[in-house]
Amino acid sequence: MVHFVGAGSGAPDLITVRGAKLLSQADVVIYAGSLVNPALLDYTKPGCEIHDSARMTLEQVMDVIRSAEAAGKTTVRLHTGDSSIYGAVREQFDRLDALGIDYDVCPGVSAFCGAAASLKTEYTLPDVSQTVIITRAPGRTPVPERESIRSLAAHRATMVLFLSTGLTELLQRELLAGGYPETTPAAVVYKATWPEERIFRCTLGTLHKTVTENGLTKTALIVVGDCMGQQYQRSLLYHPGFTTEFREATQ
Repeated sequence: MVHFVGAGSGAPDLITVRGAKLLSQADVVIYAGSLVNPALLDYTKPGCEIHDSARMTLEQVMDVIRSAEAAGKTTVRLHTGDSSIYGAVREQFDRLDALGIDYDVCPGVSAFCGAAASLKTEYTLPDVSQTVIITRAPGRTPVPERESIRSLAAHRATMVLFLSTGLTELLQRELLAGGYPETTPAAVVYKATWPEERIFRCTLGTLHKTVTENGLTKTALIVVGDCMGQQYQRSLLYHPGFTTEFREATQ
């Protein structure tokens, strides 16, 4: 059996209870060493066989899993954040399906959630934005043209950008061309929830300058949107003048 486990956003104690339990029971762990906090490996039992997939190809990962299955062992495939976001898991699922190997998925706390927590920001503020766009700038891995940064920026929704810290000159230009004003609040969160976390707040107009002056090149999320501004409407959910299923309006 193979368990795909989301490692969480960085802090070792932000893995789910289920994820920690699966790690503690695993005979073999294959973890994304370039992204996952190695402190999470402290959950593993003595004698657990550990492989760093940053140094492996998909074929080598499958070879390890096949060998573990043949020996009746349990494998945990440990991915950063939540494996459903830029986790390259679909290709692994398809290989396991073809091999007839059972697997399941344990969700994790995505880095975009960890970044919001660190920023103390609510992405979906009334009358500001009710949409969160999770995307990336085109780099070595292309992005479909219909999902270009410029076209997505036209919505002026809250935007969270993965894998884009080394592309901020292009990113800033395309976000501005798409419709965000230069004064739009922005933030760069380096290693959200890790012990070495750093937060850099700026505006969209100073985004590239902020990133370059602080030497940021990877392992950071970029958040853009007025959700980090000061203007928003109070939620009706707890407003005394709003009736809900559970209480009557008192004003």
